[in-house]
Amino acid sequence: MIVRIMGEGQVEVADSHFPELNRLDDELLAELEGGDEEGFRRTLGALLDAVRRLGTPLPDDALEPSELILPGAGAALDEVREMLSDDGLIPG
Repeated sequence: MIVRIMGEGQVEVADSHFPELNRLDDELLAELEGGDEEGFRRTLGALLDAVRRLGTPLPDDALEPSELILPGAGAALDEVREMLSDDGLIPG
């Protein structure tokens, strides 16, 4: 799956890594719902780090459609809330 991190670029992540990413996404959703800003920052950073670690960066000039868009590390709680679906940031 092609994942875009806003402000950074695209990364291709194998489907086999999504259970780990979904676990972090579930934590992030709980922290957002609870208004836990410190936990939100920590977990968003962990989620983005996991995508970078597990994925393969695409060249800057690649024009692949992103199947998933994640907020950048500096995103505010309200910005991320607007990006959420019922499943969180990552479907599934």
